[in-house]
Amino acid sequence: MSPANRPYLHALDLMRVFFICGVLLNHTTTAFIQQLSSASAARTALLGTHLTIHFTRMGFMFLTGYVLTYRYRGTRRWGHFFARRFTATGLPYLAWNTLYLALAALGGGELAYLSRNAAAALLHGNQFYMYYLVITFQFYLALPLVLRLFERVSHHGWLLGVSFLLQLAVVFWIKYVMPGVDRSQWLWWCRAYGINCLSYQFYLLLGTYASFHRAAFTAWCQRHLAALTAWAVGLGILTVPYYFLNKSLLGLDHTHAVSPHQPFMLVYDTVVILAVLGWAERGAAGRGSWPRWLSRLIHLGGLASFGVYLDQTLVLAVLRGALTAAALPDWALVAALPLGYAAVVAASFALAWALLRLRPLAWLGGRPAWQAADYPEQVVGASDRIVTVKPQSER
Repeated sequence: MSPANRPYLHALDLMRVFFICGVLLNHTTTAFIQQLSSASAARTALLGTHLTIHFTRMGFMFLTGYVLTYRYRGTRRWGHFFARRFTATGLPYLAWNTLYLALAALGGGELAYLSRNAAAALLHGNQFYMYYLVITFQFYLALPLVLRLFERVSHHGWLLGVSFLLQLAVVFWIKYVMPGVDRSQWLWWCRAYGINCLSYQFYLLLGTYASFHRAAFTAWCQRHLAALTAWAVGLGILTVPYYFLNKSLLGLDHTHAVSPHQPFMLVYDTVVILAVLGWAERGAAGRGSWPRWLSRLIHLGGLASFGVYLDQTLVLAVLRGALTAAALPDWALVAALPLGYAAVVAASFALAWALLRLRPLAWLGGRPAWQAADYPEQVVGASDRIVTVKPQSER
């Protein structure tokens, strides 16, 4: 089956919506934590639950490997792939980075901010949550080799097992060895492991594996969905004492205590991803019984998820400004957290949807016109209807 004729996978819409809402919850919680008193019980409690929702990063890594493999498996036009993918992701990356840098400089009343931070932000993606796009660029470059490896190696299970063991070694090194190593002379790409695709290689390859063996992999997740869900919930609960053990027993600061690059998190994230995939596939299978408005909402949410990731910094900045101006006491901040989260979700999706509806600006949400022309996926129409666009070969 040619890439252009592969069916649209509605389960991925559910996964995108779930993971991007998790990302927004993570970052909204952080905004509220920054306003709480340093010694308050509420702040301590929220810090302790931060790891619980930190699976979303690896969830998107899995989706990246899955979607790119599903879309481009069998292609040999890699020059065409690089040109289009780097343009589709690179232009929003440059545009949003530039916008945020300009707003930060104007907001701080200091134009020298640009000279100090612009080069690093644009080259390294180390601000405004842009690291994910930098990792995506790296996986674009690696994708031809990854797909060739899966085509040449017949025992994909062994390949995935080796990848898991390598990932375990990497996160063990990052947590227990790297802090005591002098990295001042290392290359930036090796020193900044959070923006190095090798730090996420298992999740990317897990997505590739799941895409190669879609039917069998989905069936396995469905058969073991109850166990996967129970393990995901159990491990999620354990993240709370795990965080405090990281601080009290290992003496880690908050940043390292909530790092996703830990052996425990490798297991937790993997289980959550498999459980979410299982539930998403089950939900997509019953999609015909959904109310029409819900089906449309989930689909539009999946299409807008990348735009939400890009515009979240702007929405979160507004939230932080509002919280600072309100100067609420701790109890009121805790009470306002659900409302703040709902506002962030609503505003982020509304802005992303608006960009998708304005066709000249759709590229800012990561949906250039060629995607609709080349691939028969549903796109947002100007009247907010769901429209199926045929590939060029059928026109």
